[in-house]
Amino acid sequence: MANTVTLSANRMDAAPEVRRIAINDLKDALREGYEDFSEMPTHAVFLCLIYPVIGLLVGMASMGGRMAPLLFPLAAGFAIIGPFAAIGLYELSRRREAGLPLSWRHGFDVVRSHNFVSMLGVGLVLLVVFFGWLVAAQAIYTFSMGAEVDRVPNSLGEFLQRTLTTPEGWTMIVLGNIVGFLFACVALTISVVSFPLLIDRDVGAAVAIQTSIRAVMKNPRVMAAWGLIVAAALLLGSIPLFVGLAVVVPILGHATWRLYRKVVD
Repeated sequence: MANTVTLSANRMDAAPEVRRIAINDLKDALREGYEDFSEMPTHAVFLCLIYPVIGLLVGMASMGGRMAPLLFPLAAGFAIIGPFAAIGLYELSRRREAGLPLSWRHGFDVVRSHNFVSMLGVGLVLLVVFFGWLVAAQAIYTFSMGAEVDRVPNSLGEFLQRTLTTPEGWTMIVLGNIVGFLFACVALTISVVSFPLLIDRDVGAAVAIQTSIRAVMKNPRVMAAWGLIVAAALLLGSIPLFVGLAVVVPILGHATWRLYRKVVD
C-alpha cells in the first residue's frame, strides 16, 4: 500500500527498538507538529467532526439534570479515544515527511492500509477503556452523592450548584479526577506510539501496543510530561464551547507523529 512503509526488517514478530528522549524532544515535536498543521491546516475537517459532539453535549445539557453527571465524563473521555480519531493526521505528517503530495483527503488513506484492521483493534481497546471510565464515573457519582443521587436535579445549574457547594460534590470531584487520571494514563500508555507505528511499519496490534508500553516505561517522566501537555491543551481547547479543539487536536496529532519518530528507532 502507498500509505504504509513496509520494511523487511520489520516483520510482524519484530518489535522495534525504543529510544530514551528528553523534554526538549517534546518541545521539538510540538514545534514540528505546528509546522505540519501550518503547511496543511485541517481545522475545517475537525470542525465538521467536533460540532456534532458539541451538539450532543448541548442536547444532553438541555435535557435537564438527569444527564448532567455524564457530561464531564463524556467530555473528558475525548482524551482517551482521541488518538484513534487522529490517525488521519499521522498519515498526513508521514506524507509531508516523505515529500509526498498533500491534501486533506490523503488523511483518509489509512482506511486502505492493510494495517487498518490492527488500528481498529487498538481503537477497540481504547473504547473499552473509555466505557470503563464511564462506568467508574457513574459509580463515583453514586458513592459520593449518597442520598442526593436519588433526587434528580432539575437543571444543569442545580447539578453544578450541588457539586460545587457540598462536601459530597467535592468528594466526587476529587475521586473523579484521581480515577480519571488513572484511566488517562492507561490510554496514553497503550496509544502514544501504537497508531503511528501501525501506519509506518508492518507490525500487528499486539506489537504496536507492546512498543507503546515499552516507550512509556523507558521514558516515564517525559511521557508523563507529554500527558500533562495533552491534557492542558485539550482543556484550553474545550473552554470556548469545544471549538478550540479544531486547532488543538490537529496540532497534537501531528506532534504525536513527530514524537513517535523521536521515540521509535
